Amino acid sequence: MFRAFKVIGFCALLSCTGIGFAAAAGGSARPAALALHQLLRTEWQREMREHPLEASGDGFHQYDGKWADMSLASLAREHQEDLQTLRRLAAIPRSELDPEDRISYDLFKHRYEMRVQGYDLKTYLMPINELWGIQTLRTVTQTLRFRTRADYRHYLERLRTFMPYMDQTITLLKRGVTAGMTEPRVVMQGVPAQIAANIVADPAASPFYAPFRTMPSLIPAAEQSRLRTEARTAIAEVVTPAYRKLQHYFDQDYLPHCRTSIAADALPNGKAYYAYMVRKYTTTDLTPHQIHQIGLKRVAQIHAQMQRVFDQIGFKGTYRQFVHYLRTNPRFYYKHPAQLLEAYRAAAMRVNPLLVKYFPVWILPRVPYGVRAIPASLAPDTYPAYSVPPSGDGSVAGYIAVNLYKPQSRPKYDIQVLVCHEGRPGHQLQIPIAMELKGLPNFRRFDYYSSYGEGWALYTESLCGQMGLYSNPYSKFGYLDWQMWRAVRLVVDTGIHSEGWTRAQAVRYFEQNTALSTQNINTEVNRYIAWPGQALSYMIGQMDIFHLRKQAQQALGAKFNIKEFHAAILEHGAMPLTELNHVIERWIRNRQAGKPMRRPAGR
Repeated sequence: MFRAFKVIGFCALLSCTGIGFAAAAGGSARPAALALHQLLRTEWQREMREHPLEASGDGFHQYDGKWADMSLASLAREHQEDLQTLRRLAAIPRSELDPEDRISYDLFKHRYEMRVQGYDLKTYLMPINELWGIQTLRTVTQTLRFRTRADYRHYLERLRTFMPYMDQTITLLKRGVTAGMTEPRVVMQGVPAQIAANIVADPAASPFYAPFRTMPSLIPAAEQSRLRTEARTAIAEVVTPAYRKLQHYFDQDYLPHCRTSIAADALPNGKAYYAYMVRKYTTTDLTPHQIHQIGLKRVAQIHAQMQRVFDQIGFKGTYRQFVHYLRTNPRFYYKHPAQLLEAYRAAAMRVNPLLVKYFPVWILPRVPYGVRAIPASLAPDTYPAYSVPPSGDGSVAGYIAVNLYKPQSRPKYDIQVLVCHEGRPGHQLQIPIAMELKGLPNFRRFDYYSSYGEGWALYTESLCGQMGLYSNPYSKFGYLDWQMWRAVRLVVDTGIHSEGWTRAQAVRYFEQNTALSTQNINTEVNRYIAWPGQALSYMIGQMDIFHLRKQAQQALGAKFNIKEFHAAILEHGAMPLTELNHVIERWIRNRQAGKPMRRPAGR
């Protein structure tokens, strides 16, 4: 999965360019296009100002040193501005825009409508859970730029002004308790340990001090010493006390008030809340019950595929016996975290030479990526791996964060498929490509739709099978087990949040249908409880991409080219599935008419 606190695109001050933008600068664009481009500029300047941490991570540095204003008054003001933005957009005649600007119009409208609906449902009153929140900011230093004295000065400004940001977060939690908008207690019990990891006696041992341990040589030694002293002071006098304040409030007040129910529909206006989350993450109009039924059907289909693998291996027992064999045989696990990390890195290297067989060279990302371990304080409660994108300006490379906690619970046969999903050709290919589409408005370069991004990453797991990367029956089973995992998600997420399932039912369904370890099953079920709807996006997105591929193959016959199809999926950036279908249908018509593929601007 792709991990970020909030995925937002930004437009550099008065420099946002896109398809049609160059014509606007020359004065030849239609008034509708001019109005749209100006709205995009204005609103993404506002987004950058309102979310400076994400702006820094995306490579826009006008607000380095700032935190977002998360006060209730600021959130209410932003909501009113969002409503005004939609009114301004509605005044632009969409019919007068060219095809690419129509995509921008539709994506921008979708984005702001979802923001407005999320505010009305008070989603902002749950700013912390075991997956993300202010207590997990220890990893933020890995996404920020630390090259110059100014970069360090801006970071110091953030450390010194951290307390108001913490106070605003605590205020949101308090208001959530009053409004009945709290997280389930079962998925919040690991948060105290996450908070405690940020509280250290020695400021130099703090995760927030990490950038000062090794500093660029272009900064004079005397200046480095001063910066280190200031950092230790800021951590000791501001950051650590802020986390102590959160720890006291969370342990003494918030956690006891967390709800005992696990279903999203138990929240105030809970059915509408879950329906919103399903729409947000699938970008479809499918109902939770329809998705539940799709999941049951996919689980049965994948079981049949697994049986063929069992026959190939020659295993004579039942599915449950085979899973027990995989879970308990030491041959399928590394003993030491370092061995596991090295295996992930080797799996990433196996993919790279094969990409040119399935993608045009011109669309491949320019920015590199690496593999890192998830911090030990976060690893027990988080995913097997996640992907952190590069900065938008290329100054910070992307990376896969892999979980080395309890290596005996992380099977070897899962490594390659996991790397394909989180690395390349998955997230570390799709997201950097979007960022490098300099001809698009910046909000499209940096926005993220889970059904598209996670659907693409899941689709590429199958693509790696076509590449021949699952070289033995066990790795093939690992691939199918991960497909099963995502099919089970459709059943379990909807089961928990709309079908009345207990947590024990969800765990049991996982145990009956996947080879995941008990550690991973418990982490996954907690994730679905904490993050309703998001887990649905993977299989729904993959199924749609496969549907589009089949549609293109049938329509084009001998004209179908897998490289061109993948470029057509990726060359417009992330988008809702409804918009993706329009894009591919238009691409099919163009190919049928003999129109050549055109490279996007900047490629």
